[in-house]
Amino acid sequence: MHLRALEASRQLFVPLLTHGRFWKYLRDCTIFSVEAARRWFTDHTSSRSAAIITNEIEKIRIEFEGAKQSFGNIPAALRKMPKMNPEGIYVNKNLRLDKIKVYGFDYDYTLAHYSKNLQSLTYDLAKDFLVRELKYPESCLQFQYDPSFPIRGLYFDKMKGCLLKLDFFGSIEPDGCFLGRQKVSRQNIIEIYGSRHIGRDQASGLVRLMDFFCFSEVCLIADVVQHFRDAQLEYDASYVYEDVTHAIQHVHGSGILHKTILSDPKKYLMKNNQLSKFLTMLKEKGKKLFLLTNSPYYFVDGGMRFLLEDTGVYRDSWRDLFDVVIACANKPTFYTSEHPFRCYDIEKDTLAFTAVDKFLPEQVYYHGCLKSFLQITEWNGPEVIYFGDHLFSDLRGPSKAGWRTVAIIHELEKEIRIQNTEEYRLQQAKFHIIQELLGKFHMAMSRCGEQTCHSLLEELNVERIHCRSMMRNMFNTSFGATFLADSGQESAFSYHIHHYADVYTSKPENFLLYSPEAWLHVPFDIKIMPHHVKGTFISSVLNFLNIVKFFSSFHKYPTSIKTKL
Repeated sequence: MHLRALEASRQLFVPLLTHGRFWKYLRDCTIFSVEAARRWFTDHTSSRSAAIITNEIEKIRIEFEGAKQSFGNIPAALRKMPKMNPEGIYVNKNLRLDKIKVYGFDYDYTLAHYSKNLQSLTYDLAKDFLVRELKYPESCLQFQYDPSFPIRGLYFDKMKGCLLKLDFFGSIEPDGCFLGRQKVSRQNIIEIYGSRHIGRDQASGLVRLMDFFCFSEVCLIADVVQHFRDAQLEYDASYVYEDVTHAIQHVHGSGILHKTILSDPKKYLMKNNQLSKFLTMLKEKGKKLFLLTNSPYYFVDGGMRFLLEDTGVYRDSWRDLFDVVIACANKPTFYTSEHPFRCYDIEKDTLAFTAVDKFLPEQVYYHGCLKSFLQITEWNGPEVIYFGDHLFSDLRGPSKAGWRTVAIIHELEKEIRIQNTEEYRLQQAKFHIIQELLGKFHMAMSRCGEQTCHSLLEELNVERIHCRSMMRNMFNTSFGATFLADSGQESAFSYHIHHYADVYTSKPENFLLYSPEAWLHVPFDIKIMPHHVKGTFISSVLNFLNIVKFFSSFHKYPTSIKTKL
């Protein structure tokens, strides 16, 4: 880019140095003045500059027309490109598994995965609590959970009542702001927030909705706000948030959700025979295993029995897989408090009063804290790896304590499968081509003060918006992809994954695809998220089309692996 600018300057000014009329003009001036030289340059370079700009714009137009005619040939090229593995392990920080001696796991949405029925159940139970206990209008009972609306990683503005999707740099997505169930226009976003960027003062009023249980919470918040707006009832968005959060917490804390799940586990829990293979493999390799969950023991016990009942092993003795089992841990407070451990009597459902100074086999523990855990086990931070689905409750504390961390993100598989489709890749290739042409266009126009060629600019923008809309609707028609912003940059959710997770994958058993001694490396050409196509997409795949070159960084192998010999 800089070389092209220098070349353009050389072509413009070097001829002037040998231009006879230029020097004659200066000699004819009674007074040699800088102003005279400036006027000559202005008079004689403006037409030349305009000609260069016109020529460059015409080249861009020809390139654009050629690209449109050749879009139909792109899939043939893209089919030859390797696809990303939906079950792969993606690396943010280099990780040597041969150095890991201890494996820790959360339970919900980590060891146990749930069907979509759980979100509807949580939504309905919370909705009933709002009406029966918090005296919300009876009409709220007509609400129905809409699985097509929410995604993980949104923010709720308690001051203004908007649900927001933010990009990696904390700016509001142009099409990712909803007031109730109605999308807020770009113009109204500016009127509400002053700009798309969220400042520190505004950020203090935002709450993160990051875990897998937030789907029902997001949908219920939006439905309540929309209901109040439709009924023209006055409301305070902070009260709506507090009430919905209180209802969701009641659903979990009261035990009604747990009991309903255990009453019909086939409806809510998803079995996976690979889970027992993974845990057994770790045990056979001499690794230490522990379970650290906020759920009560009876719920975990019922779920693990169901999940392992078809494996032929560990159904009734699943605790034999773990060296330590800790329930009702109260994460994230677990990582910062000094709360003592209590022995839990699984027969009597009571807590003992004796001090815990060591962890015994077959014993279950409640509460506790990280400080005591490390003192009792003497497991050093870097040799411990912890798997969890909640970036803040599960992983932020361990990452600060020096543990290695694995984010379990169930929706990763779906999004990668979408990115691997021919339809998505076609729209993505078109989007990057248009992006490069727009970059060339703006570079050319920056050399000219006059704003011309609006028709070409409008055509390029229309095509870019179309590609962007097509891609986002493949994921979620309301908020688009979980990991990506519409601009192609990473989302705020991706930022937190990058910050708190050393590696991430869709489920723990994906580690069966790798040796327990594998070295997992950050891809050499990583931008931010290693499972994403990079921004420097423009490359050799379209060389045969003789249009814009675009660089592909699809990863057939998202991690570099060395096996210890």
